[in-house]
Amino acid sequence: MTQATIGLIGGMSWESSAQYYRIINQAARERLGGVHSARSLMVSVDFGTVERLQHAGDWASLTAMMVEAARQLERGGADFFLICTNTMHRMAEEAAAAVAIPLLHIADPTAAAVRAAGRRRVGLLGTAFTMEQDFYKGRLAGHGLEVLVPEAADRALVHRVIYEELVAGRVLEASRAAYRAVIERLVARGAEAIVLGCTEIMLLVHEEDSPVPLFDTTTLHALAAVDRALASAG
Repeated sequence: MTQATIGLIGGMSWESSAQYYRIINQAARERLGGVHSARSLMVSVDFGTVERLQHAGDWASLTAMMVEAARQLERGGADFFLICTNTMHRMAEEAAAAVAIPLLHIADPTAAAVRAAGRRRVGLLGTAFTMEQDFYKGRLAGHGLEVLVPEAADRALVHRVIYEELVAGRVLEASRAAYRAVIERLVARGAEAIVLGCTEIMLLVHEEDSPVPLFDTTTLHALAAVDRALASAG
């Protein structure tokens, strides 16, 4: 039996990175049986530094950080790698270009799952960077999806909850109710599904919180990694 080694750039935040590790290893055990687990490496960065640089707009320093993390994974023997956060896919092309191993982009399995479900118009929840910049919306649109984002006040609320609560492991019922309302407003504008475009949102929002299907990027990305890693398993 052979497995490819999954490389993970984590720590953004470690709350969601822990979910990646759990999902990947549970899926590997289910597919391989017994007490098997996935072969993986993780480079976990300090989210305190990442958060400060994000809000300062210092994307050059963040790009250098992601490039070095990708190189560390390559040197460690990873066969391909994931950036375990949606927002930091802003520098996905630069990180992928710095190494010979391929990047599994988080938007690709997400878009594939949405299309397989027969949905085309999606509401996107995430950090302000993900909702407002084109690096992520454009990737989804490239798969034939129409992307709706919340109005400005709702974007600010969604962003605040992520950075002030979820990355610190705080899951509050009041914030769940607020997210439900944001989702309902997106659905009223025509969203046929909701993409949870921040890897921490799955800690807060679940299927029962939405009148339309939810597509959790954390789970979809992690399971796609297992698919690739086990593709050659015998």
